[in-house]
Amino acid sequence: MTRTSTRKNAAAQKDETTPMMRQFNDLKAKYADAIILFRCGDFYETYSQDAVTAARVLGITLTHRSNKGKVGQIEMAGFPFHALDTYLPRLVRAGYRVAICDQLEDPKKTKTLVKRGITELITPGVVLSDHSLDARANNFLAAVSFGASQVGMSFLDISTGEFLVAEGNADATDKLLSDFAPKEILVQRGQRARLEQIFGGKAFLYELDDWAFTLPTARERLRHHFNVRSLKGFGVEHMVDALPAAGAILCYLEMTQHTQTSHITRLQRIDEDRYVRIDRFTARNLELVQPLSSEGFSLLQTIDQTQTPMGARLLARWMLFPLQSVEAITRRHDTIEAFFRHPAYYDLCEAHLAHIGDLERLTQKVAVQRATPREMQQLRLALESTAILQQQATDIDSPALQQLAQNLDACAELTARIAHDLVPDAPSMLGKGSQVIAPGVSPELDHLRSISQGGRQELLRIQLREIERTGIQSLKIGYNSVFGYYIEVRNTYKDQVPQEWIRKQTLTQAE
Repeated sequence: MTRTSTRKNAAAQKDETTPMMRQFNDLKAKYADAIILFRCGDFYETYSQDAVTAARVLGITLTHRSNKGKVGQIEMAGFPFHALDTYLPRLVRAGYRVAICDQLEDPKKTKTLVKRGITELITPGVVLSDHSLDARANNFLAAVSFGASQVGMSFLDISTGEFLVAEGNADATDKLLSDFAPKEILVQRGQRARLEQIFGGKAFLYELDDWAFTLPTARERLRHHFNVRSLKGFGVEHMVDALPAAGAILCYLEMTQHTQTSHITRLQRIDEDRYVRIDRFTARNLELVQPLSSEGFSLLQTIDQTQTPMGARLLARWMLFPLQSVEAITRRHDTIEAFFRHPAYYDLCEAHLAHIGDLERLTQKVAVQRATPREMQQLRLALESTAILQQQATDIDSPALQQLAQNLDACAELTARIAHDLVPDAPSMLGKGSQVIAPGVSPELDHLRSISQGGRQELLRIQLREIERTGIQSLKIGYNSVFGYYIEVRNTYKDQVPQEWIRKQTLTQAE
């Protein structure tokens, strides 16, 4: 068979599929390595091999749909769109990349095929949903770049904004990858085997093209992201092996359409000289963060009495990175001692930290415009508790606690704005009829809301107004599904109908 005839057969086969399936096939060609959740009305559907995988992982029914003009049928599996938060985390935890394909226009407003497009690509290392995240553990995406003599590494938790870089030999790479336990590792194409030789291939690996790891590209991406002329302020300008890894992470965020990254505000260097080096075998045998058996308890599990997810994540980090500096250790001990010397403040912290919750990930949601109205009120409560703790620490005669107070920012202006603009009992989601903005904030909104809540009175007011204006005593306002709201005038008064009114239908006794 000639190449020309092969192309003709492929084109004919494509034409035989339905327009919607052609739409799906075009998207699948661009995201071949991802499971596409294809929005179709009130459902997310998967097709072909994606459907087989989804049915197996999610435990949903595998069905078939007709394949117009072709022999056989296409596998299909789906679930209601409102169950996305239930099913999506299962696919991600199973190690799959998932492309969310949404309807980009209202189906009711188009007579042709609904426009659809990939709105987000979710991978094990790039997750924002609370349902997919462990509240008390970081969710790191890592990138590894092999230099001439060292290995460069970068770690990003997009849910908290932590962005870190490091350099070292193979042992240091193994230790850091083990300590940070990334859910996904980016590596240059062709270097997978080399990385697996170091780390053992326990994480989900994804290969990027060579250009994503070039040093000039990385410098430009990082300078543009942080809006700086130089990276010297972060102390990483000289890290020529680590910067390509950091640049590859920013490139990957763009590829997966995670472009709202204003909460990533700094790039930190992991200076291993500051910490006692604990290799992964030692950490495992000492059961620092993971027990050796399912019935046992790790040291972290035994001492973790933290009140917030942020504290739990920080304690785990401290456990794996013990300080070397005697001065830094002394400062930490002095702070702990200050709490014991002031038990009333200790009790106050214990009470208010429970109200603060995961402020770190909550602020990230605000930055990427995913915070719900209820979460905005949670942010207000967290900031109010922060303000109380800050003020009380300022008033205590303790240098350590006063230093803590100086490091806090209760964002008083933001707190007041949320309290003034949002209703106290804000809904968890935006939707029809949900009241989010407080009364008095917008006169126009208050007017529309009064119409919505008192529609009958508003229609009666309009009817009385038009009777008085036109003198048509039999004028009535009605409604049907064809015209919506309309004015009905008896034939006796049709000569008094104003010229600007539009005649929609003539009846036996009225118009």
